[in-house]
Amino acid sequence: MGAMGTKMVGGAAMYPTRDIIDNAVNSRDHTTLVAAVKAAGLVDTLKTPGPFTVFAPTNAAFAMLPAGAVDNLLKPENKATLAQVLTYHVVPGRLDAAALAGMIRAGGGHATLKTVEGEPLTVSMRGNDIVVSDVKGDVATVTTSDVYQSNGVIHVVDHVLLPG
Repeated sequence: MGAMGTKMVGGAAMYPTRDIIDNAVNSRDHTTLVAAVKAAGLVDTLKTPGPFTVFAPTNAAFAMLPAGAVDNLLKPENKATLAQVLTYHVVPGRLDAAALAGMIRAGGGHATLKTVEGEPLTVSMRGNDIVVSDVKGDVATVTTSDVYQSNGVIHVVDHVLLPG
């Protein structure tokens, strides 16, 4: 851990003084996510003050989608669908792991988060890990939590969550 809790993600330091986009572009593990954010036209949104909580799927998470799914989503004619998928990973507010754990405890084992996309994500604990479930019941595990940004916090996840 560096000064001010700087974390390493994808081989790059994530600076709490930089916004979500300015940090994410440096992570080798998030090149697909960054390409998707650009294709969906969400760069400007994620550079606003927010704050946002982003569950950021790795390249490996995107690679788990069915063959051709990512290439298909990146096509200009699917921009709206791509934007829905991405904004389903974004929750308003700055919810770090402690805040999420508190919500999970208060909810008797799980908490519902309303995403920017509009549909809910459910967070719960699996052992010491925070897990995030989509409306279909697919689960992503937070592999790196509390990557603080100037306009929110990123939690790295190992699966892409899909809205209904």
